[in-house]
Amino acid sequence: MLYRKIPKNNDMLSILEFGCMRLPLKGEVIDEERAIRQIRHAIDSGVNYVDTAWPYHAGQSEPLLGKALKGGYRERVRVATKLPSWIINCREDMDRFLAAQLKKLAIDRIDYYLVHALDGTLWDALVGHGVVDFLNRAKADGRIVNAGFSFHGLGQDFKRIVDGYPWEFCQIQYSFLDEKNQAGTEGLKYAAAQNLGVIVMEPLRGGNLGRTVPPPAVEKIWNEAKIRRTPVEWALRWVWNHPEVTVVLSGMNEESHIAQNLAIADSALPDSLNHNELELVEKVSRKYQELMKVPCTGCGYCMPCPSGVSIPICFETYNTMHMFGDPEHHKFLYAVRMSGILIDGKPAYASQCTECGQCLEKCPQHIQVPEFLAKVAEEMEGPEMEKRLAIAGPMFREEPK
Repeated sequence: MLYRKIPKNNDMLSILEFGCMRLPLKGEVIDEERAIRQIRHAIDSGVNYVDTAWPYHAGQSEPLLGKALKGGYRERVRVATKLPSWIINCREDMDRFLAAQLKKLAIDRIDYYLVHALDGTLWDALVGHGVVDFLNRAKADGRIVNAGFSFHGLGQDFKRIVDGYPWEFCQIQYSFLDEKNQAGTEGLKYAAAQNLGVIVMEPLRGGNLGRTVPPPAVEKIWNEAKIRRTPVEWALRWVWNHPEVTVVLSGMNEESHIAQNLAIADSALPDSLNHNELELVEKVSRKYQELMKVPCTGCGYCMPCPSGVSIPICFETYNTMHMFGDPEHHKFLYAVRMSGILIDGKPAYASQCTECGQCLEKCPQHIQVPEFLAKVAEEMEGPEMEKRLAIAGPMFREEPK
């Protein structure tokens, strides 16, 4: 296992992190025996950073991780979990959730505590609720050791959140399809320049970039490589090739996936891909982008929309579904993200578009935004959306007990 340093505290973290968002299931619930065995095997193999969050597995991920860390495993890892930002209505809520999480995890401190799923709007709301005071006090009294945030917003908001608090680390979505998406490469380099550790989530885009059988056009490109690697290895090595990346978060729920990721993490040094290999990955990235339905880069110049539509996120979810399939999964994600449940409760659906035309004047890609939003609404919404929201509600609205 290779390790990289968090600049502000000199922690040496394993470059592979075990994520507890997609643990193995037995029916509809976590297969506890198997999940605990997997987590402990990863720790025995050198992983020293494990990540969970309040809503994962409908609130059952944190207690499961607490069980897995018994028997001496707690002392061998850094534990990360997250403040469920979208449920916070006042300063007191933050202390209530942290107290509940310490109890669920059965530990006395959180080593790496993240403000979860930030974008610009949510960050502004939390600042108004006193999140800076909360983080300062929680660090001062030892309930948390290091403060960070995870980000799912537009690139234009990332830098000001980085600058908004003396964070030790941040967590961003990053893959070879995300160089200009969300925080992107620019955000990665900016955070690293401020001496933040950078945790990367979704390096495989929910597993899609690591499919054993990728789209035929993509597989043809991978087969051009002089050194043959699996799609998983290409995708992970591309992220680890960036020296600014500290840790890659992987939600591993199959023993074979864990073994594969551990093997790659033994040798994935920064700057280890040569020029030809990087060009090959770029060629694959362009091919995936050709499979997209909307040529949107996620720049956010079209925002804000006067009708409240989250245009870049609508297009991102729509494109991902068409690149990788699994429509039910992506329609569920669309319903959750566009309902506002994770941000401010304000809906941002494609169907809210009134065709005012303001976005057409702003889009540097000259995309016919209203036309594409109509297609998104037709495919992603419909009568089943209310059922998806009914499932999501309890998952993301659970209060501390």
